[in-house]
Amino acid sequence: MTVNDTTTTPVLIIGGSLVGLSAAVFLAWHDVPVIVIDKHTGSSQHPRAIGFTTRTIEHFRQVGIDVPASLQGMRPPGRARVQSLAGTWFEEHPWTPRGDGSYGAEFSPVTAKAITQDQLEPILRDRARELGAELRLGTELRDLVERDDGVTATVRDRQSGREYDVDAHYVIAADGGDSGVREGLGIERTGRGHLSIQRSILFRAPLEEYLQDGIVQFDIEQPELTAFLTTYSDGRWVLMLSDDIERSADEQLDLVKAAIGRNDVPVELITSGRWELSALIADRFSAGRVFLAGDSAHQLPPNRGGFGANTGIDDAHNLAWKLAAVLAGESNTDLLDTYDAERRPIALLRHDQLFARADFKAHLETGESSVPVLDDAAIELGQLYRSSSVLDADASLPSAQTPDMWKGQPGTRAPHVWVMVDGEKRSTLDLFRGRWMLLTEDDRWGDAGRNAAESLGIPMDIVRMGDEVAPVEPGAFGDAYGIDAHGAVLVRPDGYIAWRARSESTESTVALTEALRAVAAPARATTSVIG
Repeated sequence: MTVNDTTTTPVLIIGGSLVGLSAAVFLAWHDVPVIVIDKHTGSSQHPRAIGFTTRTIEHFRQVGIDVPASLQGMRPPGRARVQSLAGTWFEEHPWTPRGDGSYGAEFSPVTAKAITQDQLEPILRDRARELGAELRLGTELRDLVERDDGVTATVRDRQSGREYDVDAHYVIAADGGDSGVREGLGIERTGRGHLSIQRSILFRAPLEEYLQDGIVQFDIEQPELTAFLTTYSDGRWVLMLSDDIERSADEQLDLVKAAIGRNDVPVELITSGRWELSALIADRFSAGRVFLAGDSAHQLPPNRGGFGANTGIDDAHNLAWKLAAVLAGESNTDLLDTYDAERRPIALLRHDQLFARADFKAHLETGESSVPVLDDAAIELGQLYRSSSVLDADASLPSAQTPDMWKGQPGTRAPHVWVMVDGEKRSTLDLFRGRWMLLTEDDRWGDAGRNAAESLGIPMDIVRMGDEVAPVEPGAFGDAYGIDAHGAVLVRPDGYIAWRARSESTESTVALTEALRAVAAPARATTSVIG
């Protein structure tokens, strides 16, 4: 069929699952028009991902998404090695090896939540549309051609068969582990590689009596059955098998009953699936005007750290503000180079953490990893970015550690501190509204901030602590951010610290202007390409 018309958009997102939808929400929240295409018309029958970490919930909170409370309750979930649900329970395991399953909730105003992917995706779709994003479901990519001034995607509506072009300034490829976009760009991948083929049996059964102790995942060990069983806490369960055997419905039912250990429980088979588990990281996360996000950039198998979907959502949050700044004419395209510089090391860090932990340690050739296992809070809230958009984050620093150890180090997430705003208790994270921000207790930094922002054409908010925003505990702000009463901290639109002055400076305007010039990559011209 011939192409019969053309649509234009600043950003085209290919793939409308968790990462693609999150990218659409974050971009639209930054007032960037966006089109999302996805070959599917809705979510998969399989619930797929369920655990969303503290940092992910922080991202959603910022853009007005209130994720429903976890059906599994607020306490950390547990795991057990059992003969069957009704049989012998051999031992119980902590959720993660170096954490309590809270993913750093003590360092945040929010907590991690358990919600299934098929329940979260509709929430993201609704919010994306509310913010102005256009979702074209049931639409597949046919071709992608980059030009000097943009990218042309040829797409096809799968129902009508109509083909047309979409011209975009930039493209985000969130099209999964077998990404056609990544393959078309010739981007290779490295990592542990293929791990296994998994077969899944999704079913519904009234088994709540086995969840009273907070155990939600079960390693089934029988002479004739080794499997993994987990619940979604809504009546649905999935049995995972590693033998890659096609089974009839009756055979699937027999296996489910064996895992339960009872024949008197009504079981409804919902669907089955075949999954390839791999651990692969793209050699680069961008090529020209095309950016990889989520599984297309890093295929990280499911684990108790929740690295897969959460890492992809973090990709989208990191990339969104950078695209918005460039498209608005505030920053030059050098800023976009920091996406790969910041996000690829995080993917590699999490890849290595996978094989340092019990879930995938068996795939190591040596049997033991030389990589120390990190706390969940360090991985989620204490990762370090090194790029031209951060000053003073050199190679001598660790890749991640808990937020209380960083004390406001540039390149790390700006710490959560409880503050009073207009008589209401809020978090410092609530102050970050997608613009650059200068935080200080000394009002002498105000003029420096205004002069720097005006001279470089970079929108900036200035908040003086102790004035309209007051820490609940005296001294908490300076302690968390590593500055004294005369210092200042420059926070990026994504809530990461770009630069700080620990104390008073006689040349505050010069110092701040030079810092902002370095980290924000201000454009020489301020003409916007949006609108």
